[in-house]
Amino acid sequence: MNLKILLLSAYDASSHKLWRHRLVCMFPQHDWTQLALPPRNFNWRIRGNSLQWGFGSAEELGRNYDLLIATSMTDLSSLRGFIPSLAKIPSIVYFHENQFVYPPGTQQRTGNVEPQLVPIYSALCADTIVFNSAYNRDTFLEGARNLFNKLPDDLPPGLMPRLEKSEVIPVSLPNIKLVKHSAKNQGPLEVIWNHRWEYDKGPKLLLKLVQIINEKKYPVRLHVVGEQFREQPEEFEKIHTLLMQHAHALKFEFGEFGFIANQEHYYALLQQGDVVLSTALHDFQGLAIQEACIAGCTPLTPDNLVYPEYLDTQFLYPINSDIESTARLIASKLSEWQEIKREGKQLPKARLEMYSNETLIKKYTTVFSRLGADD
Repeated sequence: MNLKILLLSAYDASSHKLWRHRLVCMFPQHDWTQLALPPRNFNWRIRGNSLQWGFGSAEELGRNYDLLIATSMTDLSSLRGFIPSLAKIPSIVYFHENQFVYPPGTQQRTGNVEPQLVPIYSALCADTIVFNSAYNRDTFLEGARNLFNKLPDDLPPGLMPRLEKSEVIPVSLPNIKLVKHSAKNQGPLEVIWNHRWEYDKGPKLLLKLVQIINEKKYPVRLHVVGEQFREQPEEFEKIHTLLMQHAHALKFEFGEFGFIANQEHYYALLQQGDVVLSTALHDFQGLAIQEACIAGCTPLTPDNLVYPEYLDTQFLYPINSDIESTARLIASKLSEWQEIKREGKQLPKARLEMYSNETLIKKYTTVFSRLGADD
């Protein structure tokens, strides 16, 4: 059946945009209306999106739809008040992240309970709540429970059971057109760090690792790529300098450094890489790691956050109390894998079949059917 679906992304950051585009591509038979707001002015965006849409896009929102899908940053409870017809449509709220475990360190994420409450309100008025990972769901539920216990009034007892009645459907992975994995036995270990250039992706740990690689002259070529912003942690400038020195000392070509706008160029880099590395302080699915895995890279990630959900222990490194000891553990693992590469053996690979379109289409179809959207 051809459904008319309204899709709302209130803070359309890169991962949210990927989810939105891939979801639409998975169900091309449906008629999609998409509204998205740019990912800036976080505190205002999460509270003001209902005001912007409720009065700026009332005509679009007031049309007849069979299903409403909104990200958790959409102020759905207020939006339904502004556009009452939306309350009559079966609804799904999708959580890419939650603010309860977002690392402190930026003013937009601290000293304000609104970013925690708005998703709770939206989830409570939705018919179905979906998270991109069990880690995201579990940390959200724990955070909501702790927040409720701190509020000045006792809340009705049915709130937590309503939130707990949720499920996990991850963001799908792209169908990368794979060529024969082109990593070579000779030469340095090709390691890719492919994350947002922000503090929550662990630039301090990355810098410490680069210092060790440079000091020990490990045969490792590190490619530091990913989305960049006007303001970025100062560690990246130091990392660039050290990597230049390292490449010069070992007499090999300097790796990629900076955002790669061309998608084909980026996927080509992933297919040439040996290892994809995460130093993240928080990650709710790890799309950058997963994309590199299906392109042929071997993952190396922290042993916490979301990663143990889909990676075996051989791909995880422990997080110690001090950055230097953690960085030395990473360096040791890279050195071990460099030796395996030198011997002409294959590095271990992660299996991510559960993130395929085929698997996730079935899960979404089940949800749509349960809501009666395909009646």
